[in-house]
Amino acid sequence: MPQIDEYELEVLNAFEKGQLKSVATKAELANFKAAARATAIKDRRVNIRLSSGDLNDIQVKALEEGMPYQTLIASVLHKYVTGRLAERSVPVTSATRKPAAAKRRATSGR
Repeated sequence: MPQIDEYELEVLNAFEKGQLKSVATKAELANFKAAARATAIKDRRVNIRLSSGDLNDIQVKALEEGMPYQTLIASVLHKYVTGRLAERSVPVTSATRKPAAAKRRATSGR
């Protein structure tokens, strides 16, 4: 279990004693609950192929985060499509530039 600092311990103790009070309105709470339900519903199955290296890296990251790797993949995809995760722009250098043959394949749809 990660170490908690003095402030976190103070908040935890207050919570356990019932001393904390929500400042959210009933409408806000209803919106939060609806959003949580909608986010948690997983009603479609998708199969994708990944390289062994990428899958291994994802599994390691998931282990570090303490979650199943499928959950991590779903979370990353959800954040991306909702605009909370953006593609990092990488400056084009000789190391990131595609060889001409790879460029042709990428643009020809093959």
